[in-house]
Amino acid sequence: MDLTDTGTTATLIAGIVIVVGILGVVIPVIPGLILCWLGVLVWALLGDAGGAKWLILGLSTGIALAGTLIKYLWPGKRLKDSGVPTWSLVLGGILGVIGFFVVPVVGLVLGFVLGIWLAERARLGPGRAWPSTRHALGAIGLSLAIELAAALAIAVIWLVGVLNA
Repeated sequence: MDLTDTGTTATLIAGIVIVVGILGVVIPVIPGLILCWLGVLVWALLGDAGGAKWLILGLSTGIALAGTLIKYLWPGKRLKDSGVPTWSLVLGGILGVIGFFVVPVVGLVLGFVLGIWLAERARLGPGRAWPSTRHALGAIGLSLAIELAAALAIAVIWLVGVLNA
């Protein structure tokens, strides 16, 4: 591997950015899907893959946009149908950020769950707070799965483009 070649270097950097993007889907602080798309953009602009790189970039752009749109609409509809209000999620997000600094990384999840549970406990009472919290967590999990599927699809399409270049 000759790193003095711009195309090879761009491909290597794009691959690293895409891998970080996939990890970013699971680590909420990193903008995962955006990084995956940016990796393909770097490869398309600076790589030496021929004309197919624009097709790969177009497909990746479509997947990134669709993934972003679906990850907000589908789980959001499920949350609305289950009756979990937005303010419960906001409180979960606030306590998640606080928890991230109190107990690094794990505190984000713990604070988020605690925030939703506290909001739902105040709204519904102690007996019905946990089922409502589970609905919210299921929607968040669905959102994560959608984003991960889109990021992996972008990675696979890019890899096919790299191998066929």
